[in-house]
Amino acid sequence: MHAIRIIIGEAIITATLDDTPSSRDFIAQLPLNIDLKDYASTEKIAYLPHKLSTTNAPPGIDPQIGDITYYAPWGNLAIFYQDFGYSQGLIRLGRITAGLEHLSYPGAKSAKVELATGH
Repeated sequence: MHAIRIIIGEAIITATLDDTPSSRDFIAQLPLNIDLKDYASTEKIAYLPHKLSTTNAPPGIDPQIGDITYYAPWGNLAIFYQDFGYSQGLIRLGRITAGLEHLSYPGAKSAKVELATGH
């Protein structure tokens, strides 16, 4: 498990990432500056500089509120702040542990994703 922070302005969201090939590929890209855009009033999405490994990943998942995921067909990060159904090609990377309320904004905001120090 790796702890990360997603910083949006003054707001800090904390999360833990699973130990999977996809999550390790994501960690290797940190720190990252991304634009988190609202998608379908359900999730925030951002495109990553490089696609992540899908080794040993399930064909899809039913994401829960607070899940940080990777949508392999589009190559984007997807962070769910509303419930959503099963999605083919969706891979769970980890889960938000605090600050989920900071994702309920319209439009897009710049964010920095980094490893949390001291863990």
